[in-house]
Amino acid sequence: GFHLSGTVTEPATATEPEMTYKVAISFDRCKITSVTCGCGNKDIFYCAHVVALSLYRIRKPDQVKLRLPISETLFQMNRDQLQKFVQYLITAHHTEVLPTAQKLADEILSSNSEINQVHGAPDPTAGASIDDENCWHLDEEQVREQVKLFLSQGGYYGSGKQLNSMFAKVREMLRMRDSNGARMLTLITEQFMADPRLSLWRQQGTGITEKCRQLWDELGALWVCVVLNPHCKLEEKSCWLRQLRKWGEMDVCPLEDGNYGNELPNITNALTQSSSHSQDSLARPRRTVFTRAIEGCDLHWQDSHLQRIISSDFYVSPSYQREGESLLFNSQGQPLWLEHVPTACARVDALRSHGYPREALRLTVAIINTLRLQQQRQLEIYKHQKKELLQRGATTITNLEGWVGHPLNPIGCLFLTLTEACRLEEENCLEISDSGDSKPPVYQHVPVVTSSQDSSESYLSLALEVALMGMGQQRVMPEGLYAQDKVCRNEEQIIARLQDLELDPVLVQTLRKQCILLLEGGPFSGLGEVIHRESVPMHTFAKYLFSALLPHDADLAYKLALRAMRLPVLETTAPSGDVTHPHHLVSVVPSRYPRWFTLGHLESQQCELASTMLTAAKGDMLRLRTVLEAIQKNIHSSSLIFKLAQDAFKIATPADSNSDTTLLNVALELGLQVMRMTLSTLNWRRREMVRWLVTCATEVGVRALVSILQSWYSLFTPTEATSIVAATVMSHNTILRLSLDYPQREELASCARTLALQCAMKDPQNCALSALTLCEKDHIAFETAYQIVIDAASTGMTYTQLFTIARYMEHRGYPLRAFKLASLAMTHLNLAYNQDTHPAINDVLWACALSHSLGKNELAAIIPLVVKSVHCATVLSDILRRCTMTAPGLAGIPGRRNSGKLMSTDKAPLRQLLDATISAYINTTHSRLTHISPRHYGEFIEFLSKARETFLLAQDGHIQFAQFIDNLKQIYKGKKKLMLLVRERFG
Repeated sequence: GFHLSGTVTEPATATEPEMTYKVAISFDRCKITSVTCGCGNKDIFYCAHVVALSLYRIRKPDQVKLRLPISETLFQMNRDQLQKFVQYLITAHHTEVLPTAQKLADEILSSNSEINQVHGAPDPTAGASIDDENCWHLDEEQVREQVKLFLSQGGYYGSGKQLNSMFAKVREMLRMRDSNGARMLTLITEQFMADPRLSLWRQQGTGITEKCRQLWDELGALWVCVVLNPHCKLEEKSCWLRQLRKWGEMDVCPLEDGNYGNELPNITNALTQSSSHSQDSLARPRRTVFTRAIEGCDLHWQDSHLQRIISSDFYVSPSYQREGESLLFNSQGQPLWLEHVPTACARVDALRSHGYPREALRLTVAIINTLRLQQQRQLEIYKHQKKELLQRGATTITNLEGWVGHPLNPIGCLFLTLTEACRLEEENCLEISDSGDSKPPVYQHVPVVTSSQDSSESYLSLALEVALMGMGQQRVMPEGLYAQDKVCRNEEQIIARLQDLELDPVLVQTLRKQCILLLEGGPFSGLGEVIHRESVPMHTFAKYLFSALLPHDADLAYKLALRAMRLPVLETTAPSGDVTHPHHLVSVVPSRYPRWFTLGHLESQQCELASTMLTAAKGDMLRLRTVLEAIQKNIHSSSLIFKLAQDAFKIATPADSNSDTTLLNVALELGLQVMRMTLSTLNWRRREMVRWLVTCATEVGVRALVSILQSWYSLFTPTEATSIVAATVMSHNTILRLSLDYPQREELASCARTLALQCAMKDPQNCALSALTLCEKDHIAFETAYQIVIDAASTGMTYTQLFTIARYMEHRGYPLRAFKLASLAMTHLNLAYNQDTHPAINDVLWACALSHSLGKNELAAIIPLVVKSVHCATVLSDILRRCTMTAPGLAGIPGRRNSGKLMSTDKAPLRQLLDATISAYINTTHSRLTHISPRHYGEFIEFLSKARETFLLAQDGHIQFAQFIDNLKQIYKGKKKLMLLVRERFG
C-alpha cells in the first residue's frame, strides 16, 4: 500500500558500534506525509535513515516487495485464519499490544460503543482519499523549537545564518509548490512575534538590532511572496490575511521603516507628486513589517492583459493599433505593465519564488519596457522645462519612494530574475567552494524571446540596464536611521552584483547609453543637471560607473563622476548668480527634519569618488584641474580634504619610480586648502597637518617652499610658522633632500628670516626665541629680532620668556645683552617671603651671577632690582654669600680693568643687599611665628641660626641680632616652650 517500512544499518565507526534502526514512511501522491525512525532525530529535516530508505525505494523499486494494503489481505482470510492472525500478532508483541487488543475487544463486543457506529475500519497502509489534503511531512514542534533557540542566541554563534537558511528553505518549498512553505513561515513568524526582546526594545525606545532588523525584513518580504502566489485558493488567502492582521495589530510588531514615525505610501497606489511627504507623521497610518503583505492580499492575477503577458512570449498589439497612445503597448507593439513599480516587481518575485521562472521573465520584460517609455517621456517633459529649472537651480520633482533601499527590493528582484536566466551552471560546481568563498557566477548572453525583429537584446543587457535605471533614480532621502542605512546597504549589494558582470561590447554599449540618459534625465535622474536639495547622493554609484566606463569612454566617465560630486544638503542656498562661492556649512545640516543619520558615511563616499578620479587622472594636468575644482567646490570637511591630499601624495610618490609632478601639485594645493580651513578653528590633527604640508612642499621643490614661507600668515599661526615650518625648511635634512646650490639655499634662508621677523612682531611672546635662532647667521636680521624683543619686553613678555632669551644670549656670546634682558625680566618678578622653592629662583641666581661676572657696575645695577622683587630671606642670603666669595668682573670684558678685590658688605652695592636680607629675615620670622605649631619648633631654631650668620656679616651685627632675640622673647613670651628653646641656643 502507501506505507514503506524497513531497517537501516549504520556501519560501525572508530568510536561508535554498528547500529540498526527501524524506519516507517507514509506517502501519498508522490509526497512523504509522515515519518518515524528509531534514531529519535529531532530536526526540521529528515534524518539520514529516512533519506536512505526513501532513496533505496526510488533507486531499486524491484528490490522492495510491493504488497496490497493490509485491509485487502485481511479481506481474503476466513474466520479461522483471522483468529490465527490476530493471536499470532498479539503473541509477537504481547507486551506492547495486549492492553490495546483487550480494550478493542471490549469495545467491539459492546453493541452501543463508538467503534460499532462506524462502517469499516482504518488502514494505515491504504492511501488518503482524493479530497484529503496531501502535503509533505513537517515536524512543526521541531520548527518552533529551532527558531526559538536561534532567536534566543540573538544573532550570535551563527544563529542569523541558521535563520536565513530556514528562510531559504521556505523559498525552496514555495518553488517546489509544497504547501508546507506557508505553514513553515507561519510557525517561524509565531516564534518571531513571541521574541521577548521585542517588548524590551519597545519599552526602552531603542531600535531593533541591525542583524535582527534584516531578518524581520526578509520575513515581511516572504509573506508578500506567499500572499501573491498566483495559484492559491481564496480561503487560504483569507486565512493568511487574518493572521497577518492579528500580528500587525500587536503593539510589539516591528514597524516597516525601523523607527516610530514616518511611513511610506500604500503599496497599491501609484506614486503621485503630492505633499504627503511633509504632512505630520502622526497623521499617517502605522505601517508594520506585515503591512505590505496585507496590502498584497488585495492584489489578484485575473487581469486579462497580465495573464496574456505572463503566458506568452509573443503577445503583441495588433499592428493597426500602434499609431495612437496606448496604456497597454509601446510603439513597437510590446506589452507594458503600468503598475506601481515596487508592486509589479513583487509580482515578479512571487512568480520566481513559486516556481514560474518563464512567467517571471515575461513580466520583467514588460516592466522594463514600461520603465523605458517613462524614461523617454520624462526626458521630453524635461526638455520643455529645462530653461526654467536651470534658472531656479533646484527642483521639487523627485520620487518620495526610492527603489533602492525599498522594503520590497524591486531592482534587486528584477536583476536576479534576469541574471538567473543567463547563468552558466558549471558542471558539478557547487555554489560554495571548500574554503567557504562563493565563486562569482558566470553569465552568458541569452537573447530575449520576443516576436519583434530587433532580437539583439539579451536578458543580461536588460539586467544591467534596469540596475542602472534604478540606481540612477532621483529620490528623497528617507527618514530615520534604519531606512537611510538600508539605502546605503542595498546600493552596495546591487553594485557588488554588477561587479560580477564581465563587461563585453554589448554590455558596454548598454552602459554608455544608460549613462547618457542619466546625465540628460533632468529631475528624474539623480545624475541630472538639477536635483532636489535632499536627494540621495550618487557617489557610490558614480564610483562604480566611473571605473566601469573609464577604459571605454573616459570623457563620459569623468563627466558623470564630476556631476555626481555634489552634496547639496550641505550647501546653504547661494545668492543667485554667485555660483563660485556657495556658503559652506561644515558637516552640519541646517535646521532640517528629518536628520541625515548617514551623513558621515555619505561624505566619506564622496571622498572615495574624488580619490578614484585623482588616481585615474595622474599625469593629466587638465583632468586633474577639473577634479581639483570639484573637490574644492563640493567637499566641506577639512579632515576629508586632508585625507585626499595624503592619498594624492601617496599615489604621486611611488617607492619604486619617480614622483608625478602633476599629482604632487594637486596634493599640495589640497594641503594648502586644509591649512586655510583649519587656521582659525581648533583641530586636534593640526600639528600633523602642518608637518605633512612641509613634507609635501619639500617633495614639490624649492619654489613651493619659498611660496609657503612668503604667504605664511594665510596658512599658519606665528608659532607654527617659526617652530615647525621655518625650522623644518632650514634643517640639514631638507637641504640634503633638495640638494640645493648656494643661491637657492640663500633664498630659502632669507625667506625664513623674513618670516621669523614678521612672526616675532606679531607674537613676540611665543616666537621671539625661534626668530633669534632662525636669524643667527645674518647680522642685520639678528639685530632686528633683538630689537623686537627689547621693545616687547616692557609690555608683552613674561619673566620666564625673558630669562630664557637672556640665557640664549649669554650662550651665543652676548653677555651684556643677556644682562639687559635679565634686568628686564627681574622687573616682572615678585617672590614672596615663603616662596623659597619657586622655579624662578635659579634664574635669579643665574642673573646675579652673570651681573657679578660682568663687574661692579652691573652688580650695582641689578641689586636694587633684586631687593625690589625678591622678599625671600634664604634666596637673598644665598645671593649675598655668592657675591662675597669671589671678586666681581671675572668675565673679562675687553677694555675693562678689574681690581681683583673682594667686595665688602659695608659698602654699596652689597650694603643695600645685606640690609634687605636682614630685614627679610626679621619679617619672615614674625610671619612664621604668628601661626607656628610645636612640630615646626626645631626647624624654626635652624632658621634663626641661618639668620644669625647673615646678621654677623654687618659691622654691628651681633648687637643687632641680640636685640632681635630680646625683642622676640618679649613679644612671644606666651610661647613658653619655644622661647625656652631660643634661650638654650642663643642665650
